[in-house]
Amino acid sequence: MNDVLFAFVLSFGVIFVAELGDKSQLMALTFATRYKTWPVLIGITIATSVVHLVSVAIGFGLGTSLPTGWIAFVAAIAFFGFGAWTLRGDSLSAEEEAKAGRRARSAIVAASVAFFLAELGDKTMLATITLATQHGWFGVWLGSTLGMVAADGLAIVIGRQLGRRLPEKTIRYGASALFVVFGVALLVDSVGQLSGRPAWDVVAGALDHHLAGWIALALGLVTVVLGIYARRWAHLSGRRRSPREIRLGSVAWWTRVLFGIALLLGLGAPLLVAADVIQPFQVFSRPSYVVVGAGVALLGVALLLASIAQVSTLEQTRGSRASLVTSGLYSRVRNPSLTAMVLATAGTLVMVPTALGVLATVLIVVAVQIQVRGVREPGMSRAFGEEYATYVARTGRFLPKVLPPEPEHAPGMPSDSDRIRVG
Repeated sequence: MNDVLFAFVLSFGVIFVAELGDKSQLMALTFATRYKTWPVLIGITIATSVVHLVSVAIGFGLGTSLPTGWIAFVAAIAFFGFGAWTLRGDSLSAEEEAKAGRRARSAIVAASVAFFLAELGDKTMLATITLATQHGWFGVWLGSTLGMVAADGLAIVIGRQLGRRLPEKTIRYGASALFVVFGVALLVDSVGQLSGRPAWDVVAGALDHHLAGWIALALGLVTVVLGIYARRWAHLSGRRRSPREIRLGSVAWWTRVLFGIALLLGLGAPLLVAADVIQPFQVFSRPSYVVVGAGVALLGVALLLASIAQVSTLEQTRGSRASLVTSGLYSRVRNPSLTAMVLATAGTLVMVPTALGVLATVLIVVAVQIQVRGVREPGMSRAFGEEYATYVARTGRFLPKVLPPEPEHAPGMPSDSDRIRVG
């Protein structure tokens, strides 16, 4: 009984998360604009029950023929894929919109057929198959079915009100992060089952300074590639100067020199450690530091990706004309991409602490400060004038600004609520 309950709760939570922002919710909203709520929910329930019954049958068959350790490992990879799928987002095709908008004699039949066809091969079906390989089929079937119905019912009942208050990207990012958490948990479980030892003992034994060096080098290369790619879009926000404006010996020129040296040192340090040419500081050369450093570096990479994605959308909405970006990440921080680069560099330093890594981190911090204070901010002040001054007053340079509470004013005196407060 406990196994069935656990399978039910787990499946309900996983499928509910998977449906957040999925096209099934979009279809549910569309059907609800043309039919009453209950017939649509009944149709969703029928379609989901059939699709997920097929899914658990497939998953149960696999689960009885494959080792559980490898199943958990494949499941972890699958959940990472589900996270990436959710992060990409979903949209209705023209055919699916036509099915949702077409009137039918029976709303139940229309919703059942449309949702059945939409769910075949969808990530919720694949997630249900994955869950059924490890847990009881009945609990997975019941939990996954009710999880999808609950998510789609939520979309029907309060989807419109929630959409006005909570950005779609926030929902999508949160769901994607939860999938990654599920994937990490499954990966840890698979490592323990396959090795016969606690997962952390296996990780600690494998994370010597050689492997840490290669991982840090890979993360460093990813950061460099993303940093170069970010420059492609920087001109749209006025944050990049033309090469013609960079003169030998100028502030911008010295900034590039410092960035270049920091790049060579930042990539050279983990490479030399991986090749056993130099040794990291023994005091900090522990698996726990490697894990923490990798987390910090990945946070920097994620922040860099988010800043690139936001600025790149300007080309679609505003064309090639430069304009001041003040939304999303840029509503709190003026230079999130540079903050991300510092985080990534600091993370690789924690992973393989060396004197070269310390020097690279110091140089990248100095280069970033010079770049922003000596190049970017003066250039943007000239380009955007008062608009940029107002933007500076309410945002932080590298970290979000904490504004002080507004002081009380005497009765009858004018309020300062409409003025920008400088933190």
